[in-house]
Amino acid sequence: MSDYKGDRTTGFASPAADAVEGPIDLADVLDLRRPSRYPVRLRGATFRTRGIMDGDILIADTSGQQISGQLVIASVSGVFVLAELQSRKGGWWLISGDDMREPVRVDPALDVEVWANVSGVVREKP
Repeated sequence: MSDYKGDRTTGFASPAADAVEGPIDLADVLDLRRPSRYPVRLRGATFRTRGIMDGDILIADTSGQQISGQLVIASVSGVFVLAELQSRKGGWWLISGDDMREPVRVDPALDVEVWANVSGVVREKP
């Protein structure tokens, strides 16, 4: 097996040879060197409608602001869950991706807290 080198061709040179990118450093692209960014592997497929599959790696950012409609990783009674964050009734609510669970109010007194925003998704080749 050989590595692809965009500058080495047989026959005619490609007119797109100047556009060939070098190696891609995912840690750099996903900004994983920041102390607030973590890769987290997902188990479950409740957000398949949003393109997130079982086994995907979520990029969690613990320093981001809460924005209605974004996906977050939250702790609900000590269990980490993926949920959509929504502003409703004067507070923040966690909405499940499968409509089988009732919305949960974000409230530290109820042991429900947002841990991180999801800022990216990586899918490994199966």
